[in-house]
Amino acid sequence: MRRALLAVLAGGLLLTGAACDSDAKDPSATAAPETTAPSSSPPPPDYSANTKVICGKLQSVYTVELRDFGAALGKTITYREAKQTAEAKKAEAVAVTELKQVAAKIRNETAQAENPEFKAAGLTSAAKLEASAANRGYINKVKTLKDLNSTIEGQFKEWLSPVAGYCAAT
Repeated sequence: MRRALLAVLAGGLLLTGAACDSDAKDPSATAAPETTAPSSSPPPPDYSANTKVICGKLQSVYTVELRDFGAALGKTITYREAKQTAEAKKAEAVAVTELKQVAAKIRNETAQAENPEFKAAGLTSAAKLEASAANRGYINKVKTLKDLNSTIEGQFKEWLSPVAGYCAAT
């Protein structure tokens, strides 16, 4: 009987040892199963429809107001070259007014943006335009029509680059 008892105990120890040994080799047997919790953050908001509407409203900035600014600046330069100082000053005042109107339009339209980054970009573009209108640095830098043609596109990009990125894809 003693032998039978020893055999049972030995068998039990072997089974227990085998079970422990198999658990050590297979960590998933003792570890709790991993669960992937569903993402609790909502998807980012879709501002595309609102951005498209605002960009549509800003189209006139590109097709009307900036063209009017260019025309007024062209007149300013033409009058300067002809030494017609009084007329040059009047045309320059019109150009400055056009820049201020472009800034106001960008600020007003982008204020309606649902996308806070687009709204901030509108403020940045408006501030750049207002700074150029206030110090007239750009206007005074352009001395000839050739200067105007070679620099105006770059200047428009400088002023409008903050908002242009949002309207390019719409």
